[in-house]
Amino acid sequence: MPIDLASLRRTRGIDLSVWPPRYDPAYLPAADAEHWAPELECATPADRDAIVLDKLRRQVRWAWERSPLYRRRWEAAGVSPDTLRTLADLARFPVVHKADLRAAQAAHPPFGDYVCVDRSEIARIHGTSGTTGRPTAFAVGRDDWGRIGEAHARIMWGAGLRPDDTILICSFFSLYLGSWGVLRGGERLGATMFPFGAGVPGQTLMAVQWAADVRPTAFYGTPSYALHCAETARREGLNPGALGFRTMFFSGEPGAGIPATKRLIEATFGATCIDMGSMAEMTPWMTNGECRHRTGMHLWQDIVYTEVCDAETFRPVPYGAEGTPVYTHLERTSQPMIRLVSGDRTRWTDEACPCGRTYPRLPLGLFGRLDDMIIVRGENLYPSAIEDTLRAIAGFGGEFRVIVSRREAMDELLVRAEYAATHADAAAQAALGATMRERLRARLGIHPVVELVPEGTLERTEFKARRVVDDRDLYRSLTDGPR
Repeated sequence: MPIDLASLRRTRGIDLSVWPPRYDPAYLPAADAEHWAPELECATPADRDAIVLDKLRRQVRWAWERSPLYRRRWEAAGVSPDTLRTLADLARFPVVHKADLRAAQAAHPPFGDYVCVDRSEIARIHGTSGTTGRPTAFAVGRDDWGRIGEAHARIMWGAGLRPDDTILICSFFSLYLGSWGVLRGGERLGATMFPFGAGVPGQTLMAVQWAADVRPTAFYGTPSYALHCAETARREGLNPGALGFRTMFFSGEPGAGIPATKRLIEATFGATCIDMGSMAEMTPWMTNGECRHRTGMHLWQDIVYTEVCDAETFRPVPYGAEGTPVYTHLERTSQPMIRLVSGDRTRWTDEACPCGRTYPRLPLGLFGRLDDMIIVRGENLYPSAIEDTLRAIAGFGGEFRVIVSRREAMDELLVRAEYAATHADAAAQAALGATMRERLRARLGIHPVVELVPEGTLERTEFKARRVVDDRDLYRSLTDGPR
């Protein structure tokens, strides 16, 4: 039976008869309810797809009428809003890469020729740091910001967060959108928000001390920073598991989707570890978000429509296959992204989840970025596989680095790993090193060199961990000489 839009408006305060949708800001489910909007979340895929297609066609027409970038690219590809008759037709539309966005903003500063509202309607400006190229500016419309809060609140509810939670945000409050999205969603949810931040010298110690005093029930940050907080707590004589966190949810890096890291976080803090996140450009970025059952990230398709596509053709791959997510907004008026390529690597499935939601899922989250892949002696290696292997080994000290180099035309993989204080003697280190080498060889298919260093030697991060160094370009420059 098709989804009853009148009932959805009456019972959930969601009006899908108009575009963009309207939401009742006072609506909340009962505290013991599993779902925020079960009519959408638990619908048959075919029934929900009808809703998605209607929203998609309106979103595409909005961009066609207001964005020179999209109209130019779509006309060149021979597509238009009129050619979008089914969801499958979306694959005919050209994809957008981050480089396209940077080029558009360079030609039409500051927001590019894909901003679709007047400057007066822009309520927030965020963006990238520009550490790897020209910064990208995000223009968020006033009404979009409200819808972003609605989406995040709904997905946070699915993760088990409730109005009686106190949520500690340990992430940067700056251009970075992640922290602000959590704050907006948590406020809409009715939770008590503790926007602590990160990045100031000594702030990690302060965060631990505040957590011990305030007793927040939930934590948001990156997985690597949560483990850094745990190490800081132990140095202060505090048990991380006694800080009181019930739910810990993460984005920014793949750690919360790596099985060994997820287990470590849950064992360390005695909390549920929830994996979330897609891209800042796609805010509401939580539309890849686990539920409290932790079976992998649901794709909340009626908010942001996601295709998992072949990384070269950008055609959708079947369920069970690997590819890269390609995202399309369904409710964004200010700076809509339509078929934005993420560059992440994942696998999707349509298998059922115990929560009852019928969305497709990413059962292992995002494995990492396609450009994070390193090829060593013909083998494709991902840092997430190395992390998963090391964290499952007793005696691992918590941090590692991967150095790829070339010696006499042969690639060499060096894994520099910390050993725990319990493995300080030579015999224990020898056994630990042998175990690491063998398990990494079995997982990666090549023989790595393992170098052990004391726990605490390698730098911790307050944001996204960077663990790979590839020295082969330096080797080539030194051996090839001038041309």
